[in-house]
Amino acid sequence: MSADTITRTRVAIVGAGPAGLVLSHLLQEAGIESIVVDSRSREDIEGTIKAGILEQGAVDLLSSIGTTSRVHTLGDRHDGIVLGFAGEEHRIDFPGLTGRSVWLYPQHEVLIDLIAARLAAGQDLRFGATVTSIDGVDTSSPRISGTHADGEPFTIEAEFVVGADGSHSVVRPVVTGPSRQGGYFREYPFAWFGILCEAPKSSEELIYSNSSSGFALISQRSENVQRMYFQCDPEVDPNAMSEAEIWDTLQARVPGTELKEGPIFQRDVLRFRSFVSHELRNGRAALVGDAAHTVPPTGAKGMNLAIADVILLNEALQELLLQGSERGLDRYAETASQRIWKAQHFSWWMTSMLHLTPEASDFDRMRQLGELRTVVESEAGRTYLAEAYTGWPFATTL
Repeated sequence: MSADTITRTRVAIVGAGPAGLVLSHLLQEAGIESIVVDSRSREDIEGTIKAGILEQGAVDLLSSIGTTSRVHTLGDRHDGIVLGFAGEEHRIDFPGLTGRSVWLYPQHEVLIDLIAARLAAGQDLRFGATVTSIDGVDTSSPRISGTHADGEPFTIEAEFVVGADGSHSVVRPVVTGPSRQGGYFREYPFAWFGILCEAPKSSEELIYSNSSSGFALISQRSENVQRMYFQCDPEVDPNAMSEAEIWDTLQARVPGTELKEGPIFQRDVLRFRSFVSHELRNGRAALVGDAAHTVPPTGAKGMNLAIADVILLNEALQELLLQGSERGLDRYAETASQRIWKAQHFSWWMTSMLHLTPEASDFDRMRQLGELRTVVESEAGRTYLAEAYTGWPFATTL
């Protein structure tokens, strides 16, 4: 390969999701150039609809990036959630307990904002670029190679490689070894049946409802489009139920709220899995976001945890590339893991407290209701939930 076919940069970022795009912004602010590649097209990235709850800290960061953020105009601030059980509804007041709120702002909208901001800032952002090999992470000049959308090969030589490319990461094997599993894994025995429908809001805030027939979540998307879920078997066919059956199931699981129905235009089944990579860094390569960990959606931690990773890795890379010190990198995995496992616990706790498992006994059911009542009747319990849901302070490697 001739030298003129190699592009050189300081940081090669694989993945143009929230983690990769936020990291490229923070690096550029520090004067560190990067190249971001993603195998998907821009249309695919911006058109894949995903829910999103943003913690206060994530909102503050995203709103500071460029002039494209619509989180405060299109996003919807939520000052609490409702826990429903035993025919009762109990509101958790976030500002009253923690002084913080969260924002409902779907991930694809975040990505539309970030892509526009990064392109406006002159970011080398390559869509449709498939990475096929990563070499030299044990050296000071690692390389990623692959093909662009038109089939043209490329090689990027950098001083560091970041895997921000999701749960099927191509970077993960060079960090953890050849096994794509490479981590701690848990699969839950249930899933969420999700719908998008054309209807007014049934509630101004999210309702997490534990019922005798299973869990339901009443969420929102906009004034006229709503997102709702109910617990189901992971193998269920999303097209097997009629709209009437879906609405009957949802309504039965939120007895304290009269749902406002409308045409359902999207339905899917979301499996519940937890994963944490055994390693987050190997030499001159590191993982962030879903490449490093995934959580069930009950705790609303996915995108927020990715941003927390990026804040840490940005500090470590600045220390490496501007000061020649690996001290921050040496602390990255340990520091990031502390928040990752707190988020894993919170997500598991919310999930186990609100869902029915297939083998649950009458004792398990009554104990679960006792746990919910313990939380809502205790200021300490409500505060713990509010602190975890709205987000812990960002850590630092400094």
